[in-house]
Amino acid sequence: METYDIICIGAGPTGLACAIEARRAGMRPLVIDKGCLCNSIYHYPVNMVFFTTPELLEIGDLPLVCAAEKPTRVEALKYYRKVTEHYALELRLFELVLRVEGSDGRFTVVTRTEKGIEQKYQGKKIALASGYYDLPNPLNIPGEELPHVSHYYSEPHEYWNQDVVVIGGRNSAAEAALDLFRNGAKVTLVHRDTQLGSTIKYWVRPDIENRIKAGQVKALFQTHVKQITRDEVIVANGSGEKRLPARQVFALTGYHPDFTFIESLGVHLDPETRKPALDPNTLESNVPGVHLAGVVIGGRHTSEIFIENGRFHGKQIIKGLAGKLQGGVRG
Repeated sequence: METYDIICIGAGPTGLACAIEARRAGMRPLVIDKGCLCNSIYHYPVNMVFFTTPELLEIGDLPLVCAAEKPTRVEALKYYRKVTEHYALELRLFELVLRVEGSDGRFTVVTRTEKGIEQKYQGKKIALASGYYDLPNPLNIPGEELPHVSHYYSEPHEYWNQDVVVIGGRNSAAEAALDLFRNGAKVTLVHRDTQLGSTIKYWVRPDIENRIKAGQVKALFQTHVKQITRDEVIVANGSGEKRLPARQVFALTGYHPDFTFIESLGVHLDPETRKPALDPNTLESNVPGVHLAGVVIGGRHTSEIFIENGRFHGKQIIKGLAGKLQGGVRG
């Protein structure tokens, strides 16, 4: 079995950045992901525009060129494909990591392919950059599992002239509500807090607030969802219980890292914040040889880390490892 210097779990921008830095340091990296390249970005809303400017999404010192001030989802996906090709990164996509065995210097990553075939890869170091977008925060209410309930929003056309309920009050909920409204859906926004989230994009906030004031998007604040049926959402607030008609429900309540998998590696997580124990300089966890990168470092506080700062975690990890190369990392 071939041995890699470092195996990066997660083929998003942070995982790719880790692999790129390893390649630049003369190491041999492997990137594994259960989905496609940049799987999370691929599942973002089709017409999404990033909050940030292109230079803050760049990895590997390669420029991201876009038509407008801010890049679109399509432009970002094309960029990360080109970066991967440029650095000739070795990837294993559509392989689910089942477990990691062994210890520092001799890890074995066990995966399962789409066809159900088990694969094993030997790696001296591990960099976990698995993100969080594939694990939505559950509502824990009856009806959440119904087929017309989704924790992801893609595009609006199907919902023209239909009743749609959007649950949540942050960026994803606000943007989905606006996109649905502009494409002819009858939208009701339900949020448990007194007002919209403080981190909503500065150009989105006045738009959604004005649509709410004009009654073009109905909004219920300080309102809790009690149950979802096949054609209604049952909510409750200070005025009592209410039934909202809904052909589609978007429960955009946020996401979280795979804490169970992180703990399966032996990494200690804070019981409250779920932040992992790690060295802030090298990002090595309490498990020797297991490093963490990207949003998984933030625990439950997923809004602390984005591509803009997570992309530098690879530099930190590889800088720490590069000094050990002569000490046997490549031996």
